[in-house]
Amino acid sequence: MCGTACDNSLHTTSCNKGFLWFICSVSAMGGLLFGYDWVVIGGAKPFYELYFSISDSPLLQGVAMSTALVGCLIGAMVAGAAADRYGRKPLLTLAAILFTVSAIGTGLFNDFTLFNLARFVGGVGIGVASALSPMYIAEVSPAEIRGRMVSLNQMTIVLGILAAQVVNMLLARDTSVTENQTWNVEWGWRWMFWAETLPAALFLVMSFFIPESPVFLKLKGLIPGSSQKVEGSMLSQQEKGADGVTKKGAGLSELFQHRYGKVLLLGLVIAVFQQWCGTNVIFNYAQEIFTGAGYDVDGMFIDIVITGVANVIFTIVALYTIEKWGRRTLILLGAGGLGLIYLTLGTCYFYEVKGVMMVMLVVAAISVYAMTLGPVTWTLLAEIFPNRIRGVAMATCTFALWVGCCTLTFSFPSMNAALGSSGTFWIYSTICLCAFIFLYRRCPETKGKSLEELEKSIV
Repeated sequence: MCGTACDNSLHTTSCNKGFLWFICSVSAMGGLLFGYDWVVIGGAKPFYELYFSISDSPLLQGVAMSTALVGCLIGAMVAGAAADRYGRKPLLTLAAILFTVSAIGTGLFNDFTLFNLARFVGGVGIGVASALSPMYIAEVSPAEIRGRMVSLNQMTIVLGILAAQVVNMLLARDTSVTENQTWNVEWGWRWMFWAETLPAALFLVMSFFIPESPVFLKLKGLIPGSSQKVEGSMLSQQEKGADGVTKKGAGLSELFQHRYGKVLLLGLVIAVFQQWCGTNVIFNYAQEIFTGAGYDVDGMFIDIVITGVANVIFTIVALYTIEKWGRRTLILLGAGGLGLIYLTLGTCYFYEVKGVMMVMLVVAAISVYAMTLGPVTWTLLAEIFPNRIRGVAMATCTFALWVGCCTLTFSFPSMNAALGSSGTFWIYSTICLCAFIFLYRRCPETKGKSLEELEKSIV
């Protein structure tokens, strides 16, 4: 973080850039914990199910997998109104506290109900962070690099996912040895959750060192203060003099007015499609995906890490392509590419193809998602809404995203049992191709435009 030199010279571009990267990186730590907390349960699943004796109860298995998602819904639902009332910064601090409490409690509790309560608390943290982190970054970033900066949040999400996958693999001992399996069931899954405590505590501490969002300060009619370091020479004059920012944020009643109908529909479709495209079942149901492709539990962990590495590599690619290719191009590439990959994957499952070919297709799906729908969804949601309604709109769309995640998570086991893996992935393919048609007609290009320019052109 830049020191007093920034205060004395607001026009020192390199200093402003350094401070901008610092505060965006701190905010994006919410994404890191979001990714870790969301995925770690997939590796812990085979072991805590044995510990809690729920291996033969699909209902209780579903409860354990979805409790955090219910928390996500609530966190996302309250995040927008709370952020407009109390500010973006306090909500980020709250998310850090929730992540820390959840990480400790999930591994600590021996009671299944308390285990789920701790997961619920972490889910609320995910819901808050998923809405606030990209919004905060978008509000402090200049138009010419806003897409890249918001994509930083997605970068930390996939790093959190990879971290969870690596931790799970390192902690899970060889399941062919009885003593190791006993350790996995008694302690292994606990340490998978406890490993989150360190980054969660770091996020909590660092959240006290970032300024409030300039957009929120303007909404409240307050003097920007320390955020002048961000606003100084980094933000364009057009964004600093935003006529669209008023002293009072909007509520749900205003969001659902007819004038915002088209942009709200676009945001909801983008948010839900990011989940219904089906890619996230690979993270949440990796055991079923890879065992269905012919791999045992130990091989499954290795395959999961391979997908995690691909996820990170192609998210890095997205950091460079999102400003060059544009948001519209990438989201269409994601919808069309995933549609074709899932069509092929479903066909391979139908003909009972096993082994490396299946892993290659899964890695291809993850790679396309990481380069397109993963980062572009959060960037578009943070950009398309007017300043006045952005808080409540982001919360509404994030709520819809987690509804999509809940329905995806709940439906996969039943769909997989009823239709087989082939039919399930053919349905995901159909959803992707339908989304491609809608987005081709309705999704605008937003790269290089200020938030105020977008407000005038989209709404």
